[in-house]
Amino acid sequence: MESGGITRNSRALVTAVAVTALLIALYSVISRLSGPEVFGPGDTEISVSAGDRFTIEVPDDPGDGYHWIVAAPRPDPAVLRAAGQRRTAPDDGAGPPSAGQHSLALDFEAGRPGRTDLRLLRCLRCTAGVADEPGADVLNFRVTVG
Repeated sequence: MESGGITRNSRALVTAVAVTALLIALYSVISRLSGPEVFGPGDTEISVSAGDRFTIEVPDDPGDGYHWIVAAPRPDPAVLRAAGQRRTAPDDGAGPPSAGQHSLALDFEAGRPGRTDLRLLRCLRCTAGVADEPGADVLNFRVTVG
């Protein structure tokens, strides 16, 4: 019944655990490869397919009081919809911002085929004339949905 000090039930359990660990690792790799495409501040021309989700990552310092907004004129909501946002820590190794820097990941979902402009604004007070505010930053993207 025993082989090398390990019972048949123990071997089956070890095999099941090993297979489960392998499947989890495989799922993790596949989900990273098939996850939403990530664009950075330099990717001013973005082409995606209808229904695709994608992310724009921008450098962000949560302690400086500035924040990123989708600015006017807003993108055509039939072509592009905001789908959330999240902050990333400097050590996670994700996305375009430089190493050691926090970033903000803005998620979007492509709607119907078309073309729209997306303007992101980094501002302190985010009021009229904010583009002239010291420290403000503006990023413009042309999004084409095919």
